[in-house]
Amino acid sequence: MNNVLAIVLGGGKGTRLYPLTKMRAKPAVPFGGKYRLVDIPISNCINSGFKKIYILTQFNSASLHNHIAHTYIFDVFSRGFVAILAAEQTFESASWYEGTADAVRKNFTHFTDQEASHYIILSGDQLYRMDLNEMFNRHLDSGADITIAATPVSRENATGLGILRADSKGRITSFVEKPAPDLDITDLRMPPSLHPDKEMLNQGREYLASMGMYVFNAEALERALDNDHTDFGKEIIPDSIGTMHVNSYVFTGFWEDIGTIRNFYETNMDLANLNPNFNFYDAKMPIYTHRRHLPATKMNFCTISQSLAAEGSIITNASIVNSIIGVRSLIESGASLDGVICMGANYYETEEKKKENREKKIPNIGIGRGCIIKSAIIDTNARIGDGCRIGIDRSRQIEGDYENYSIREGIIVIPKGAILPEGTII
Repeated sequence: MNNVLAIVLGGGKGTRLYPLTKMRAKPAVPFGGKYRLVDIPISNCINSGFKKIYILTQFNSASLHNHIAHTYIFDVFSRGFVAILAAEQTFESASWYEGTADAVRKNFTHFTDQEASHYIILSGDQLYRMDLNEMFNRHLDSGADITIAATPVSRENATGLGILRADSKGRITSFVEKPAPDLDITDLRMPPSLHPDKEMLNQGREYLASMGMYVFNAEALERALDNDHTDFGKEIIPDSIGTMHVNSYVFTGFWEDIGTIRNFYETNMDLANLNPNFNFYDAKMPIYTHRRHLPATKMNFCTISQSLAAEGSIITNASIVNSIIGVRSLIESGASLDGVICMGANYYETEEKKKENREKKIPNIGIGRGCIIKSAIIDTNARIGDGCRIGIDRSRQIEGDYENYSIREGIIVIPKGAILPEGTII
């Protein structure tokens, strides 16, 4: 019997997603109005029948622990679990995780207790829906030691990814990390017989890019990590190609790496399109998240188009276009949002608390009256005072971190719990 253990790599400090990662681990960043990034790989595992899941992380893990503990609760008969393994000091090691491979190596004592026959290693910051059981069965059928999920990309997109060379049977023979635009890599083109989507092939997507997702035989993973290498993509996989049977699993569905603020913003915005690249409305393979038992969103005299609104929000006399409205968002009269990700709030303020806010002359949680906001991310529990103007004056938008906001790749980010006094202009 196969005993498969799934490992989700939570990543490091998440500096490219700062300030969204200022107070939380990267996998715990809110996404799509009501989810967290980590919900994606966990849901893919559960939908594929793999219910023994470890999450590896080491930075700002409190919110991630809270989310996992309140969301993924299995009954005693399923023998399933989702557990977080944060970096810890032991007699053998007192250091932080030094990379993806090092994180797995330092947790082998926990993994061996499960007597796994195979490991599925996934990233915690990617958006996709995949039947991982199909990938696993392909791995078994091929007789490989390692299988790498790969997606077809064009030569232009190959520059930012790890490119694999595979033979007609799918066996990987070499690996090139982020080939320069002027480098001739025509010899890395995948064999046409291996490509499962001829339309993609005709569009020029003829190179295999590693998705950073792997299936390892248990013995192969231990052998691959019997060294001081710290990273899977840059060290473990290239070395293994020369010493073990490494196969490819070609995936042609939607896949996006959510690594930067710009990428995070655009991926969220796409969810509100008429025909988004990723479909959250798939009843057969749902994306799971925390059940909050909130009331339906209330919209009073609003104009809303091409937007998503999660549960528990109250929106009054507002104009909202191309935006994502998160749970418990409170948007006051006269507000105008265009291209805004509003992550909402973790709680409702009581009338007593609002009275206290008035006495302290600070805004309530939410977006105040008459605010105009464009191309921005409003993190959870932010307080936006009446009459604020955000993203209107381009001359003010200089990259950097400021007292109560940041600007990254042209996107204004209001951090978690930030306070913008009324009349603020950014």
